[in-house]
Amino acid sequence: MRISCYALMIAVAVVCVSLSGCSKKKSDDKDAGKYAPASVAQPETDAMDAVHVKRVQKLINDGLTYLLEQQGEDGGWRIGPGAKPAATAMALKALLQHPDFDTKHPVVKKGFEVLLSYQQPDGGVYDPNEGRANYTTSVALMAISAAKDPRFNEAKRRATAYLRGLLIRPGSKAPDGATITETHPMRGGVSYGEHGRPDLSNLGMWLQALHEAGVEGDDPDIQEALRFVTRTQNFTEKNSSKWAVAGSNDGGFIYAPAVKADLNVGESKAGEIPGDRGLRSYGSMTYMGFKSLLHANVDRDDPRVRAAFRWIRDYWRLDSNPNMPQDQKQEGLYYYYHVFAKALRAWGEPVIKDLKGGAHNWRHELIDAVAGRVEKEGSWINLKDRWYEGDRVLVTAYVILALQECMKK
Repeated sequence: MRISCYALMIAVAVVCVSLSGCSKKKSDDKDAGKYAPASVAQPETDAMDAVHVKRVQKLINDGLTYLLEQQGEDGGWRIGPGAKPAATAMALKALLQHPDFDTKHPVVKKGFEVLLSYQQPDGGVYDPNEGRANYTTSVALMAISAAKDPRFNEAKRRATAYLRGLLIRPGSKAPDGATITETHPMRGGVSYGEHGRPDLSNLGMWLQALHEAGVEGDDPDIQEALRFVTRTQNFTEKNSSKWAVAGSNDGGFIYAPAVKADLNVGESKAGEIPGDRGLRSYGSMTYMGFKSLLHANVDRDDPRVRAAFRWIRDYWRLDSNPNMPQDQKQEGLYYYYHVFAKALRAWGEPVIKDLKGGAHNWRHELIDAVAGRVEKEGSWINLKDRWYEGDRVLVTAYVILALQECMKK
């Protein structure tokens, strides 16, 4: 059974889903308390009222305190028993985006020692025994970029070059061993590693990492990846894939435009539309696709962007992952929050109007949504445990990173 790519941590061989096991604080960690954030981050935007500014500051500080309590003795973080480089990178990025922490801080310094110990000779940052090299390197590059420390320039250069090398180009090999042609549906994609089946979640993480590393949207590799992003959209004006032609043409996005067994068959984690009417678009992938279009410098008036934005307005909600089937609606919820915040900050409008005319301050609504789910120790967990969201470290990191997007311009 193929593991889905929602989890940034990806490489956990055995996931710890016991609430007591995963959430137990390290009572023997004498340093956690003294390093808890004392100040509060100040928003770069005036799009939030005073009540929500105060609320988001507390949520971030409490969440970071929880993450500090989960730091291992060696300075790294884990999700369950594994995924150390990815979990460490997420925690470091969250810390670096708080005013109390920089690369000279003891906690951050130890964390980077752990993270960079996983940089391989090929430039990727991953554990060879766990795999998922694209995801892990992408998250690591985001943390390295957030550090803004010249000492990490070489590590950043090597990680960036490694990620560029994962792009599936004409002439490279497909998962079945065939040669990728100019019109191959997997062209421009990125998989978990070399020559695997590409998907929008892997590609979206890859593109986000390069964007945060300073790669411009008109870069040839980004434009090559844009081909793949377009082929994951339920939008026949720009996508002639068989599954798209049969589908809803609603402007939303799916997980993968082609699978190994049949290149004419795509995959959606939300399943098929009843009545053999194609694949179902859903929230987390639609926001990932929308964000990817923007990072690739696609014009705001481009039909692909307008169609995706219409989907967002039509399916607006924060109590579940939009347009997932009823029995799956809580699956991937925190991954959704994470891409929701990044996508709407990239869009740049503080208030989104849904198709019924309702006005939504997305920052306020996201803050309220996660505030209603936080637990007393400042952490979050998804009881609908799929894609590793039964792990508090992963989910708490998702939330903090999403809330920090609310604080930015």
